[in-house]
Amino acid sequence: MKTIRQVLESKGSDVITIRAAGTVYEALELMAASNVGALIVVEEDRMVGIVSERDYARKVILQGASSLKLQVRSIMSKDVCCATSKMTIDECMNLITENRCRHLPVIDEDRLVGVVSIGDLVKTTLEEKEQLIKQLENYIKAG
Repeated sequence: MKTIRQVLESKGSDVITIRAAGTVYEALELMAASNVGALIVVEEDRMVGIVSERDYARKVILQGASSLKLQVRSIMSKDVCCATSKMTIDECMNLITENRCRHLPVIDEDRLVGVVSIGDLVKTTLEEKEQLIKQLENYIKAG
């Protein structure tokens, strides 16, 4: 079973952030330009939350608010579920399922080292299963 460190080595560990004082509109522009569904929210170089497309839909659009004026800090999720790079994919899948989240910031020694999404975890799990199937097929053919 792969660890989150291995997932980050494969997909990259770039983290896209936004300031808590930034506008929701700026966050949406950054998400669209970066083709991501969530951003890590920072203040003074430390993570203070996460903002996602879901936050926008539920806390801005459905409330009739303006994304041009509203600050990210007013809609971000502050209680962020995190992983470490030593965790396995299964451990993170359980964390995501239990906490009903889609993105996990990866924190090692109080430092943000990456972000994994449920899509990253599913993709890696499928790749592992495909590799196992090929190994079993080769074993059967050889026998």
